[in-house]
Amino acid sequence: MSATVDTTRERQRLDWARLATGQPGLSLQRASTDAGFRSYWRTAGTGGPSLVVMDSPPALEDVRPWLRMHGLLERGGVRVPRVLARDADAGFLLLEDLGRRTALQAVDDASADAMFEAAFDQLLRLQAIAIPDGLPAYDEALLARELRLFDEWYLGRHLGLELDRGALEVLDRVYRRLIDAALAQPRVLVHRDYMLRNLMPLADGAVAVLDFQDAVQGPVAYDPMSLFKDAFISWPQARIDQWLARYHARASAAGLPLPALDRFRHDIDWIGVQRHLKVIGIFARLHHRDGKPKYLADVPRFFGYLDGVLPRYPELAPLASLIDRLVRPRLAMAGA
Repeated sequence: MSATVDTTRERQRLDWARLATGQPGLSLQRASTDAGFRSYWRTAGTGGPSLVVMDSPPALEDVRPWLRMHGLLERGGVRVPRVLARDADAGFLLLEDLGRRTALQAVDDASADAMFEAAFDQLLRLQAIAIPDGLPAYDEALLARELRLFDEWYLGRHLGLELDRGALEVLDRVYRRLIDAALAQPRVLVHRDYMLRNLMPLADGAVAVLDFQDAVQGPVAYDPMSLFKDAFISWPQARIDQWLARYHARASAAGLPLPALDRFRHDIDWIGVQRHLKVIGIFARLHHRDGKPKYLADVPRFFGYLDGVLPRYPELAPLASLIDRLVRPRLAMAGA
């Protein structure tokens, strides 16, 4: 985007915010980054409570899918940011200001149990929503496309590995098993990135849910697994086991389609492997394609998650062997 276009959009955003709020002296300050093509701006200079402007340039990211999912979640009782004004054609929304700290920034060892209970409250409401007609599915094509991010962007682009036929066949077999396991799970509405960075702690002890626009119908274990095996913070396995059992008890009592606890642990592990490989690939892509290298620092977290799961399942041993044989030597040499 050129400087001229940036300046034009900046003026449009400010003019719209002043009109929507009725505050001609209002100014805007950047509120957050890393939201795709969307940007968020906090109001200032009004003398009252701050609000947030979402700017979603129509040519780059249509705001209507966000609004549709927002409406679905809000009707289902999920706490999402309140929309105070909108111009979908221009790509502007005026939202309530939920604060400056995400749950990831606010959580600590002492508050984690209460934070996870609040996260479960919203997740159970989200998963109970009837899946609307036409909602995309976490189908075989999407699962496979996500898995291929690992070998394309991390193994190939980042580590510079040229996989031979044997290695590719290993990945194909493991991917097939992971996809089959995901497709066998009961299906619910899936946020796809349900983790502390996308939750906002509120004064009443609840949390609000953000970044929900890519929700699909998919495996019931996906979102709780994303919460337990967060991309940006790690928890002791014993604590995760307690939270998993607590979520399972609450979800079962709420009538969600969960299997028995032991089977659910298996489903959490297997869909976790799929997500861990995907995220490693996404973080490499963010570095090489989008010029965002900071995410690579969290890649070892995901290999740690894999190390905790792969040895428990003989069917996944070929993946563990491939990582040991091809990936770890490159990591040791390059510090990647």
